[in-house]
Amino acid sequence: MTKEKTIEFEGIEPVIIFGPHDNYLKQIRAEFPDVRITARGNTIHMAGSDLDLASLEKIFAEILSLAQQHGEVLENDIRTLLSLAVTPTLPGGKTGTQEADIIVTAKDYAVRAKTNGQRNMVSEARSNDIVFAIGPAGTGKTYTAVAIAVAAWKARKVKRIVLARPAVEAGESLGFLPGDLAQKIDPYLRPLYDALQDMLTAEKLRTLTEQRIIEIVPLAYMRGRTLNNSFIILDEAQNASNKQMKMCLTRLGMNSKAIVTGDVTQIDLPREVPSGLMHARDILQGIRGIGFVFLDKSDVVRHKLVRDIINAYEKDEKTS
Repeated sequence: MTKEKTIEFEGIEPVIIFGPHDNYLKQIRAEFPDVRITARGNTIHMAGSDLDLASLEKIFAEILSLAQQHGEVLENDIRTLLSLAVTPTLPGGKTGTQEADIIVTAKDYAVRAKTNGQRNMVSEARSNDIVFAIGPAGTGKTYTAVAIAVAAWKARKVKRIVLARPAVEAGESLGFLPGDLAQKIDPYLRPLYDALQDMLTAEKLRTLTEQRIIEIVPLAYMRGRTLNNSFIILDEAQNASNKQMKMCLTRLGMNSKAIVTGDVTQIDLPREVPSGLMHARDILQGIRGIGFVFLDKSDVVRHKLVRDIINAYEKDEKTS
């Protein structure tokens, strides 16, 4: 059944929303061929299915938000929005195609695995207590890991989510940064926050953080703890040392799971410090209960140039 939806906006030049020569609008139409989208002045009129209209309403809301915050919308923003791994849900929890790929229902959307690598992450997390997801930038490692953790919490499989990330520049300097602990490490944990904000309302996220149901900790502060009934995410693990990696993995308590993500091509540690992620990759494979997922450039869901950049660097490394 065809439904209609109208979106109006004020104070923003239409060219910012629709792109030069309506280029952004053309890209959106190409992704939603079954929807009739017309744009006149500051009004967008759409006619299509509930499922498609829900997706488009979300996309245009994000575009308008970007325009209001930054005064511009880039083509990269449009491509990112169109490639987001989300499928709108209908009332009653019904969804469209690829239901098997759905990881968690978030706000009015269902976050789904969009590539084979992301599907492998979901599969490995179901059958293992510890999963290593290793791959280049833009493959959705962090986003997928957070979705899996939120899904486990919503299903009451765990009681809390613990987010950790190495702060390579931290050490003693961390104490000189302004604010409390969460504020000090906020720049390092921002990608995890961004993913959580896609899956939980701002109020819900704030409440869960205040109640420490969602806990944000720098990797160095996990020493000595035992984390029971928890879902642990260690992000950017290529910047953890061998000792830090061992320390993090041995925090796992009863009824807990962990996902470790990282990119071994982007190590920021000093040359003399080996990467704990690479070490773990070499010695932990084959242990029952530990799964490994290796994502590659075919899993990239960011700007199309990210894949080209990865190809260029791989080619340079082979010839140097």
